[in-house]
Amino acid sequence: MKMHKIETKEAQGKKITWIGMAVNILLIAMKFAAGVFGHSQALIADAIHSISDFFTDFVVVLGLIFGRKPPDETHHFGHGRIETVASAIVGLALMGVAIFIGVSAVGDIYHHVERYPTWITIAAAAVSIGLKEILYRYTVMVGRRIRSQAVIANAWHHRSDALSSVAVLIGVTGAQIRPGWHILDAYAALLVSFFIVKVGIDVLGEAMRELTDTAPKPEVVEKIRGCMQAVEGVKGIHDLKVRSTGGTFEILVHLEVDKTLSVAQGHIIINEARNCLRAEMEDVGEIAVHIDPV
Repeated sequence: MKMHKIETKEAQGKKITWIGMAVNILLIAMKFAAGVFGHSQALIADAIHSISDFFTDFVVVLGLIFGRKPPDETHHFGHGRIETVASAIVGLALMGVAIFIGVSAVGDIYHHVERYPTWITIAAAAVSIGLKEILYRYTVMVGRRIRSQAVIANAWHHRSDALSSVAVLIGVTGAQIRPGWHILDAYAALLVSFFIVKVGIDVLGEAMRELTDTAPKPEVVEKIRGCMQAVEGVKGIHDLKVRSTGGTFEILVHLEVDKTLSVAQGHIIINEARNCLRAEMEDVGEIAVHIDPV
C-alpha cells in the first residue's frame, strides 16, 4: 500500500512537470519570435527565463524519478536528498538567470540603447502571464499534495516567469503609449531580474534548510510531541528530534515509561506511538523510538 502511494505521488509530480515542459516550449518559441520581430529586449529576456524553466523541469523530473525511490542496501534512509538537491539546482538556476538579465538591462540603460517595442510584444506578454499563472497554481497544488519541495520550487519558477511577463507588459505598453519612454523596456527587464533573484534565494534557502537538517516549524514539532504524549503508558518525552527529507519527516524520540513494564509491553507502546503519528500526520517516514524506564 505504501509503495503504491509513493508511486502515485511520483506519477502526479512527473505529470505536472511534463505539462510544464510542453507549455515552456510553446512560450519560448512565441517570446523569442515576438521579442525579435517586436524589438523588445525585455521579452527576449523573458524568453531566456522560459528556457531556464525548461531546464529546471528536467531537473525536477530526474529528482522525482530518483528521489522517490524506496530505501535499498546502499541508501538505508531512502533517496529523498536527491529531490532536495534538485530543488537547490532550481534555485541556483533562477539566480543565474536573474544575474544575466540584470547585467544586460543595466548595460542597455547605461549606454542608452534605444528599442521601440511593437504591439506584438504586448500580446505575447499577456498570453504568457495567463498560461504561466495557471501553470503555477496547478503545479503548487500538486507539489503541496505530494509534499515535494522540488515541485513547489518549480511552481515558483513558473510564478516568477508570470511576474516577469507582467513587468514586460508594463514596459512595452509604456513605450507604445509614449515613444520617449522607450527606455522603459530596459527598466522592465531589470525589474524582471529582481523578481527572479528573490524567488531563487527563497527556493535555495528552503533546500539548504533541508540539507542542513533544520527542524520543521515549532507547531509541527509540538504536534508530534502531543500525539506521542497522548499514548497510554507514556509518562514523558525527551530528546525529540525531527528533520525533513524529500518531503517526509524523520523522527527520533525517547519515550519514558514505567520501569516495571516488560519488553513486550514497551514494544506495544512504541507501536501505538508510531501509529498515532502516521494517523495524525501525512508523509511521516522513519520513526526511531527509544524507551527509557522511569
